[in-house]
Amino acid sequence: MSRKVFCIRHQREDDGLDFAPWPGEAGQRVFDSIGKQAWSEWLVHQTMLINEHRLMPRDPKTRLFLQAEMEKFLFGGGAEKPAGYQPE
Repeated sequence: MSRKVFCIRHQREDDGLDFAPWPGEAGQRVFDSIGKQAWSEWLVHQTMLINEHRLMPRDPKTRLFLQAEMEKFLFGGGAEKPAGYQPE
């Protein structure tokens, strides 16, 4: 049986993640209040950000940027697509 959480992004009860997907307090916050569907949507958005901005995920500055964008995307701060983004 899967763990249930009230997903802040979707404003409904949803299946919770199996583990904290990010280190530290931010990861625990996601684990406690974001559902699997919202996390999956974030992963698609994160991949687009990495590709469009040509980011290196191992770079500490990139990780800080992605964490800030993750919090905007998941907790309602208004994450946006990069300027000039054209889906394929």
